[in-house]
Amino acid sequence: MSIRSIALLFGASLLFFNCSNGQEKSGTQETPADSTQLPHEPPPISLAQQAREAGFDKDYLTGNFEPAEHPDFVRVSSKYADREGLYLREDTYQAFLQLREAAAAAGHTLVIRSATRNFDYQKGIWERKWNGQRTLSSGENAAEAYPDPKERALQILKYSSMPGTSRHHWGTDFDINAFNNEYFESGKGKALYEWMAAHAHEYGFCQPYTPKGEARPHGYNEEKWHWSYMPIAQPLTALAEEELENRDISGFAGADVAESLLVVQRYVLGVSPNCLP
Repeated sequence: MSIRSIALLFGASLLFFNCSNGQEKSGTQETPADSTQLPHEPPPISLAQQAREAGFDKDYLTGNFEPAEHPDFVRVSSKYADREGLYLREDTYQAFLQLREAAAAAGHTLVIRSATRNFDYQKGIWERKWNGQRTLSSGENAAEAYPDPKERALQILKYSSMPGTSRHHWGTDFDINAFNNEYFESGKGKALYEWMAAHAHEYGFCQPYTPKGEARPHGYNEEKWHWSYMPIAQPLTALAEEELENRDISGFAGADVAESLLVVQRYVLGVSPNCLP
């Protein structure tokens, strides 16, 4: 699927196909004024169906592909990232470049710290935390502190996704500047976050993990560094809601608790209402 085709499918509004029935005259007979037919308007295509028609499927949703080999992905220039080898969808990357330019004009610098992570990449992150090879953000060794599998998963899920459930699989999401909220709560980090909160939507971006509360009772904790490109992420979210099931989440240590934790409903779909379709 080409970038142009994707853009046609995922504009800011749903696509409507309007068909008008022409009036025909037979001989000299005139059509009565009160018999005029209204234009026929088929129902709009759902976002999930748009995603299917664009070629997205469950393998894509769960990150079972290699971004470096995918035709819709491009490498992020090291000028805009903290290291080599990061990838994003080309449409997301082009929107990011516009966002970055606008931020720079306002005196802010955006640096991509993490971008697309496929299933295997996310599996490595998850299992290092699951096995205690990497500590949690609290500094705890999850394997030692939480022997109960369900509780251990819940602790990791505060900030890390189970493989197969991360928005980073989609190539639409990236992390900027720092992996902690404190950075964005003072000084230049606060100024940047306030600018992003006010202007990122103008370029198609949304913060999916806002503070948890009545509007967002489930999901990961707040992540002020994580931003998502809505023109593609919204159809993918809609597709995930229709097609992704908890039993699909498998193939890694701790996967057996995914179904009881309702990871699709509470984590894949547990994003800010502003980011939902």
